[in-house]
Parts: sequence; C-alpha cells; structure tokens
Amino acid sequence: MDLMSREEFVDPEDVELLEKRCRGYRFGNRSPLFTICESEPRVVTTYQNFDSLLTPQDHVSRRTSDTYYVNSDHCLRAHTSAHQHTLMQSGLDAFLVIGDVYRRDEVDRTHYPCFHQIEGVRLYSRDELLGKKSDGENVADLFAAKPDTERLPEKQETHSLDATKASEIQLKQFLESLCDELFGKEAEKRWVDAYFPFTHPSYELEVFYNGQWLEVLGCGIMEQKLLESAGVTDKIGWAFGIGLERIAMVLYGIPDIRLFWSKDTGFLSQFVGKSPTDEVKYKQISAHPQVIFDLSFFLPTTSVQFNDMTSDVYDTIRNVGGELVEQVKLTDEFENKKKGKKSQTYRIVYRSHEKALTKEEKYGEKGKM
Repeated sequence: MDLMSREEFVDPEDVELLEKRCRGYRFGNRSPLFTICESEPRVVTTYQNFDSLLTPQDHVSRRTSDTYYVNSDHCLRAHTSAHQHTLMQSGLDAFLVIGDVYRRDEVDRTHYPCFHQIEGVRLYSRDELLGKKSDGENVADLFAAKPDTERLPEKQETHSLDATKASEIQLKQFLESLCDELFGKEAEKRWVDAYFPFTHPSYELEVFYNGQWLEVLGCGIMEQKLLESAGVTDKIGWAFGIGLERIAMVLYGIPDIRLFWSKDTGFLSQFVGKSPTDEVKYKQISAHPQVIFDLSFFLPTTSVQFNDMTSDVYDTIRNVGGELVEQVKLTDEFENKKKGKKSQTYRIVYRSHEKALTKEEKYGEKGKM
C-alpha cells in the first residue's frame, strides 16, 4: 500500500505529461466541455466498482485474486469507471475522471498493481444529439417507439438506430481526433469490435505506430441501464477509457512499466520541467547504482553574482567528471551579508553503465572541482 501514500493522483512526471496533453485536447483548458474529476476516493463500494457497471456476479474481476478488497463491501477502485454512477447521479453529463487504479496483477515489464486511467463520459439529450428540423420538429427520437425483444449487434433494445448511429459518429470523431493529437495525423487508425459489460456496441481504437498496431483505448455506447440506475432517463451517452502508462511507454520509448514508480533521479530528471507538447524520448539509465556527492563552496568575490557562476560550474564538473557525470543540479544558494560572502551547493550524480562506482573512486575529483 506504499503506492497509496502519495498525495497526488497522477504522480509520476512522465504520466502527468501525457495526462495534461489529453486534458488540454478539446476537454478544454479555457472553456471546458468536460468537468475534470481528479479527487474521487480510491476506496469505493463494491456496488460502484462492479454492480453499477453491470459486471456479472461470476466475473473474474470480482475474485479476491484480482481485486484489492478493504472489506466485504469496499475495495480499491479497479477502474475510474467506478465513479460513473455517482457523477451521473450528481447531474454531470460530460466529465473526465483521472486517477490511479489498483488490480492484483503480476509484476513484470508490462504489468503493475497500480496504473493510471482517464475515463470520459458524454451524455446527450434528444435535441443535443439529433437536433430539430426547420419547422421545430425533432429529426428523430433517442428511444425506439417499440423496444426490440432481443438485442441487436448494432444497438441496444431501447435505443433508436438513429440515436445509436449519431452517438457512434460523435464518439469516433472525438476519439480519432484525440488519437491524431497523440500520435500524429499521419498515423493509420482502425476500429475493432469489442465487448465490455457496460457498453454496447463496444469498440477498441487501434493505431499503427512504430511498425505495429497498438490498442489505444476502449469505448462504446453506454448501457442504458447504467443511466437509468443513476436517475438519467431522458439521455443516452458514450464512454471511453485510456490507460496512461501503456500509451506513455510507446510515446516516450519507456521499456518497463516499473520505471514509472522509480525514485531514480536518472529517470525522473528526463521529464522534469517538460511541457506536454515537448518531444520527449527516454534515454536508458544504467542498472548500476548512483554515487552522489554534494559540493559546496564560497564564490570568489562579493561582486560575483550567483547566476555568473552556474554555467561555469556545470562545465567544470562535466570536464572533470567526464561521461560518468549523470546529473548536476544547483540545490542551494546562501549569502552572509555580515561577512560579505556568498556560497552555492551543487549535487553531483555519478553513474557508470559498465560497473558499480564507489565514493572513494570519485572523491578525488571533488577536490579538483
């Protein structure tokens, strides 16, 4: 449960970059269409996590081997979809849920017990989705005048075919544009039919990137029973979900999902200070441990300003330490006005790709610097 001790829901810098990139795309930073919900509780009821999403009683995800249960009635959310019911019940009809989710998964290069998701939901009234004719009459209805006795592959029993097709068009156009934002408009895309308990019809969007097809997200027309259970009887809607780590691994070239939870500054420093639109590619870090020194010194004279020294110090450290210097960071500045002295402290991080370094090996360089 160490992962839950973090204060922020989207914590790793690299995941946060992707989250901000998605958030900025038409979800809106100035006049947002979607309400951003990123402080929802991690502990939810089993009703929220399963029943509200029509998850069958015998579904594998309900097993204790798959879900982290707090007690018989509560668990750690296994997906951000667990908040759909509560948010729709509160009156929201366009929202984005951002957060970390927990599953009892294996730990390897592509799996980890905690990862991050973005969940999007958009509900439409009849006029919003289908509009009106020039004479004021509705073009079509959301719901079939006579519900089908059996479910059809292309729609739910109670939905009209016009409403389903209109929702599908809105959904796919929206998500294809998001995909263009992430992977570039030149990337080839395709839709694949899928199955989820909480949507029908359901789809997965795939993009051809770096020579292979990549599943980007799952989505579909929301089951009307979900809306009705939340008290929404006059609208239909769609929903989608994106796993952020999977996409970030591809976009940033990160080879192992476990790196997202690393405290290794060699990894973290590659994403600090970057904007969501920056082109960022992961540079491999050594498997050997870091060796860290703090170097403090007084500036030569009071006339020398702090900024005057910084670039020279960086160059000197790199010239002396060579390729083994992984990072150099200014960590402190101090001025003693009574004595007329100024000092700076720099943190130097060494690491070798070939062997484990010792402090004794690098101690002599500290004096040279």
